[in-house]
Amino acid sequence: MRENGVTPWSKAARCDWRKGGWLLISALVIVLDRLTKLWVYETFYSGEVRPVTSFFSLILTFNTGAAFSFLANAGGWQRPLFIVISVAVCLVLSWLLLRSSSRWFSLGLVLIIGGALGNLWDRAAHGRVIDFLLFHYQQWSYPAFNIADSAIVVGVALLFADGLRQRKYAAYEDQGSEMRHREERSDEAIQKK
Repeated sequence: MRENGVTPWSKAARCDWRKGGWLLISALVIVLDRLTKLWVYETFYSGEVRPVTSFFSLILTFNTGAAFSFLANAGGWQRPLFIVISVAVCLVLSWLLLRSSSRWFSLGLVLIIGGALGNLWDRAAHGRVIDFLLFHYQQWSYPAFNIADSAIVVGVALLFADGLRQRKYAAYEDQGSEMRHREERSDEAIQKK
């Protein structure tokens, strides 16, 4: 349930074309993602690692798969699959955005859309995604990622937080209506006496 009591997928939700302004955030994510990837691509050679701190480095690496290099060695058939999935996800999320009435939900959607389109650009143009942010500690390292990946993760976290927030409000509403119902029954019992 959303702030006005309407879920984004219900018939009661109306399309609000002014929500397209939210897509400016998606555009910003895409621009930041493109600029940083181009800088790394032009500045580093493949596999080059430049330490920034004791736990963070910049690296130029390429990923032909999905998250955590899933299907990276699949032989090339995964490229059109990931492109179709990205386009479909962006269309569904855009539809949800038009019907959304929650700021957190909307922000989460546009961050995911921007991140998906940023990686889609790489995948469609080059068949692989540029990753360059590398966190590590001693022998351990997290798989390299990029700005688009970060936007997707933050977007998903916002959707999750919004869901928890809405659930909390729904619980308070249920609790309040139950108390009102008890009060009405006790008022009826008093009136009968």
